[in-house]
Amino acid sequence: MSHNEPNLESYERERIVFQMIRNNPNLHHNALIKLIVPEFMAKTTFEKTRDMLIEKEIITVQTKANMKFYLPSNNYESKSQHLVERNTTNSFHDLKLQIKRLNTDFPHKDIDEKINTVNSLLRNLLETDNGFTILDAAKNPKKTLYRDEHLTIQQLIHSVFEIMRNDRDSEILFPAITSYLGSILPKNSLK
Repeated sequence: MSHNEPNLESYERERIVFQMIRNNPNLHHNALIKLIVPEFMAKTTFEKTRDMLIEKEIITVQTKANMKFYLPSNNYESKSQHLVERNTTNSFHDLKLQIKRLNTDFPHKDIDEKINTVNSLLRNLLETDNGFTILDAAKNPKKTLYRDEHLTIQQLIHSVFEIMRNDRDSEILFPAITSYLGSILPKNSLK
């Protein structure tokens, strides 16, 4: 981090770069850098942020002569939905494979590895389920289009708990996992 760079979250940096591009479509790469660096972020941070925006298809690159210009992508909403769908589906299939292997791998791990593995799997399962929920809402808020995927995730979470329940370290695992779940699940808002 440079001495002038404020501590901004990634999404804030993306918003700043995107907004500058949208508000200044005629600025080439170097002019855009002069506008953003060092007031908002360092040059390398700008380049990483720009690359993330390109990867997410939020902006596109156009070359004129020997200069690069950045433009907001056309039809970004549709592209972002496809990206969420692709990432969520890939994560879903990857998690199914990981949990299938977990039955044989889990007993051979030490207690810290078991806790980290279960915490990671549960977090990823919940994030993937959230991805399907967002897709359901975006596509048709009156129907659950990913009903089978939601049910499978529920079954996968159950499988993880069964593997823990049948493990020799279950008495140590459950309190640690319950504590972790308390940090990622909704809190009691009635207090």
